[in-house]
Amino acid sequence: MIDFLAAAIRIATPLIFAALGGILSERAGVFAVGLEGMMLTGAFAGVIGTWLTGFSAVGMIFAAVGGGLMATLVASVTVRYRADNMVTGLTCNILALGLTTYMMRILSGSGSPIAIHLEPLAPWTIPFLSQIPIVGPLLFIQPPLTYLALIGCAMLSFFLSRTQAGLMLCATGENPEAVFAAGSDPLKIRILAVIGCGAIAGLGGAVLSLQQVGTFTDGMTGGRGYLALASLIVGRWKPWGAAVACLVFGAAEAFELRLQSMSVPVSSYVMQMAPYVIALAVLAGLGRSSKLPASIGKPL
Repeated sequence: MIDFLAAAIRIATPLIFAALGGILSERAGVFAVGLEGMMLTGAFAGVIGTWLTGFSAVGMIFAAVGGGLMATLVASVTVRYRADNMVTGLTCNILALGLTTYMMRILSGSGSPIAIHLEPLAPWTIPFLSQIPIVGPLLFIQPPLTYLALIGCAMLSFFLSRTQAGLMLCATGENPEAVFAAGSDPLKIRILAVIGCGAIAGLGGAVLSLQQVGTFTDGMTGGRGYLALASLIVGRWKPWGAAVACLVFGAAEAFELRLQSMSVPVSSYVMQMAPYVIALAVLAGLGRSSKLPASIGKPL
């Protein structure tokens, strides 16, 4: 059971990063439909950065910058030029898929993708805390980006509820006219929030490529951006609530992987559907009562 729960936490880590980024964007009033593309760009940039420099820390910076650049494009189109949030987000996802696939082939100099194999980030054992029964193996023998995701939940929760900048960001998603009357620029706040969303989602992509797999493959996010989007809705746009929802989806995927290892006579494709079926069921049951930020999707 401890191994299962630890696996669920590791699998949920990229979803948590993407959900945290999505909360920033949507609390500021911009739908985060482009999370999938931002994650995929981050996964690609993280591998390239690590491959070029030999340092995974540099790869993480590359991942954040890559996701931020993709988000800058989304922010320019949706906020500055008032394009539809949904269409722009979906376009971002398609663009990222095509762009990363193309770049992998350009780097190889041939028609096939370049083969990059990196050593995945190893778990860090926290002295003393890792020896606590049950909790120790679950929370204190994890890879570095998993620790960063949990710290990010606490930091974002504090930022949104305890700082002036965070409260102003939330106000932008509810009543941008009041923010303007208070002397702040809601346009600038939204742009920065979307770029921040992309940077954090890019780190979620780095979890996949640098921490879980050690390489980049075409479309490796596999719809996780949409699961993160569902998680933040179920979590009522609160960091810890979204993290719990991500853990539920992570547990579903961990359970699916264990069923496959036990050779259950069910198609693996059917098992891979489980997290998304659960997401649909949860959204149908709980998503209907979610209250969106009042001004989300409305151009300034």
